[in-house]
Amino acid sequence: MKNAILANLDNPAQLERLYRTDKHAFKHAFTLLYPELTGNIIAECWNQRLNYGGEDISWGTGRDLAFVLIASLLAGFLARLPALVPVSEEFFYSRNAGFIIFPLLAAYFAWKNKLSAGKIISLAGVMLAGLVFINLLPDAQTSDTLLLSCIHLPLLLWSVVGIAFIGDIKNSSERRLGYLSYNGDLIVMTTLILITGGLLSGITINLFSLIGMNIEEFYFRNVVVVGLAAAPIVGTYLVRTNPQLVSRISPVIAKIFSPLVLLMLTIYLGATAYSGKDPYNDREFLLIFNMLLIGVMALIFFSIAGAPRAVKTRGEIWVLLLLSAATIVVNGIALSAILFRIAEWGLTPNRAAVLGGNILILTNLSLVAFRLVRVVNRKADINSVGQVIVLYLPVYCVWATVVTFVFPLLFKFQ
Repeated sequence: MKNAILANLDNPAQLERLYRTDKHAFKHAFTLLYPELTGNIIAECWNQRLNYGGEDISWGTGRDLAFVLIASLLAGFLARLPALVPVSEEFFYSRNAGFIIFPLLAAYFAWKNKLSAGKIISLAGVMLAGLVFINLLPDAQTSDTLLLSCIHLPLLLWSVVGIAFIGDIKNSSERRLGYLSYNGDLIVMTTLILITGGLLSGITINLFSLIGMNIEEFYFRNVVVVGLAAAPIVGTYLVRTNPQLVSRISPVIAKIFSPLVLLMLTIYLGATAYSGKDPYNDREFLLIFNMLLIGVMALIFFSIAGAPRAVKTRGEIWVLLLLSAATIVVNGIALSAILFRIAEWGLTPNRAAVLGGNILILTNLSLVAFRLVRVVNRKADINSVGQVIVLYLPVYCVWATVVTFVFPLLFKFQ
């Protein structure tokens, strides 16, 4: 986007076209470029326009609102399917929760990015294949491969949404980083929506209880379920039409929590050694270790993805480097624990999935840490770290595909 803006500074029509194609990416790129463009009358005009536009809330066009309204109602309808058709809630939600939200988000981005018919058919085909496959798997309560497929399929669907988000842009690295940034903003926006909705729900239920009407069950089934399904869609719409709403909040959250998580992780590792607990013989403890690993890695990635919006100080880069190093230590412990369990008790679908995931994460974190070392030594900039992250994202997509579709067949639906 930056190169496109620079190449079209004397072409106002093309600049307007770039802005309307992706307002979020345009504003990020222009903010980075503006210090170099001071004195250019067109750049000054765009600076005033973008800053002025950031003061007001935009509700988009009528078509945008109509699309979001229809998508939200459809998401609510899909979430209510177990109450409308003869299928158990456990069966439906465990296998199909991802299909309530992700196809609609993919449709939104495909519509906004004007994807070609061929690409839309391809993305729809992947989602349809996942839908058919996951629902045809044997309904065995003790099947590890079924559980693994249900866990990894949403990651594959998330990747499909990312492809729709990127669109038909050839140089997609910046857009991939933008997708990670969008996810961080969406988490913030959706959380705010859910907190507000929770407060409203509590007030509503208590007001009705004061007049002797117990509406809890009805309200939960018909309002809360629909609201939970619609929240990410409404959040996406608000984030994409008003990037200024959370564009400053997400970097602040990352800036505050990164050192706190580093401190917590350091203390936790010390406390773990002192307590005598270990993930080698405690399965639940190993699970917690892996969840901690994924959470901290996500924080690192979102912090770096938000870097173009807020220049990182040297201290912040050091925090990210130390956090990466601590996470690599956690990853190393988890990886050695799973190898120990495989050596002692043999290979199972769960152990194979955890082993593969840990190896991928360790490799990715090592590459990120190496780039951060170069940034600290002033041999590279923070953008190079983002490039390492986004270039590795397809690897996670491939792994999710393997676990979802291949593991059930490879391990004979164990």
